[in-house]
Amino acid sequence: MKRRRLGYTDLKLSPIGLGTWALGGGGWAFGWGPQDDEESVATIRYAFEQGVNWIDTAPVYGLGHSEEVVGRTIKGLCDKVIIATKCGLVWDERGKISGRLKRKSIRHEIEASLKRLDIEVIDLYQIHWPDPDQEIEEAWSTMADLVKEGKVRYIGVSNFNVEQLERIRPIHPIASLQPPYSMLNRGIEDELLNYCQAHDIGVIVYSPMECGLLTGKYTEESIQNLPEDDWRRTKNPHFQEPELSANLKLVEELRPIAEKNNRTIAQLAIAWVLHRPEVTAAIVGARHPSQIEETVLAGEWALSQEDIAAIKVLFKEREKKIS
Repeated sequence: MKRRRLGYTDLKLSPIGLGTWALGGGGWAFGWGPQDDEESVATIRYAFEQGVNWIDTAPVYGLGHSEEVVGRTIKGLCDKVIIATKCGLVWDERGKISGRLKRKSIRHEIEASLKRLDIEVIDLYQIHWPDPDQEIEEAWSTMADLVKEGKVRYIGVSNFNVEQLERIRPIHPIASLQPPYSMLNRGIEDELLNYCQAHDIGVIVYSPMECGLLTGKYTEESIQNLPEDDWRRTKNPHFQEPELSANLKLVEELRPIAEKNNRTIAQLAIAWVLHRPEVTAAIVGARHPSQIEETVLAGEWALSQEDIAAIKVLFKEREKKIS
């Protein structure tokens, strides 16, 4: 796969990056149900073989477990793989998750992540959520110090709005923004994409397949049969009515466009977010090697203007259904 430069940095990313949220396994508030670690390792390795050169993880995924699995898999490959992880979400002994961006907490988190990943330097270190909002300047200043100390190469943020980006930008350059972006979640088009382009901030989007909903593999029945500890059943509005029916209808209407191009709906969903020039790359989650085999092909697919126009018509029809 071709590489794209991330914002002002010298990091060159494959257009598809491997997301490891689901590899954290089940048993925590936002888990995806049980996950076999050996299959996770095989998935990560297969992604590398297919040309993916970066991994996105976070301490909170599996309450530390995702980082441990990634660390185990990348041993000996640190100079070939770009590692992005995050800070700002912590948990207590009962697994209750909360936001914390104080200097002392960030410094504790970086040491824990370096240990779990078994590396000396993190390529891209990101604030996971701007929560608490009043602490983002303190967190960003702390992370800037971590760059000076050589513990991280570049720093970025996730889920920030323009006003929050403006507050931290004078403290230290922002390498990247990681926002949600998909056919079902297009809010960043209003203001954020233009802002990032104007200030040379790379954009790494997450959930382009909307947690699997934009793959064409789900029905109302299969969603109801998700594991009890799969967060999508109760916490993701796209998997609930009044959206669910309209979303499943959109997926079926996208199918002819994908099939015309000899592609899958999942590949179409990923290629669609990548067609925006402001978007550097997309994080694509996978739990099995076969999923990587399918999704990496989207990184080289340039959608035609005809297909983009047809998709926009479908968006308007969906919006009428849920308004």
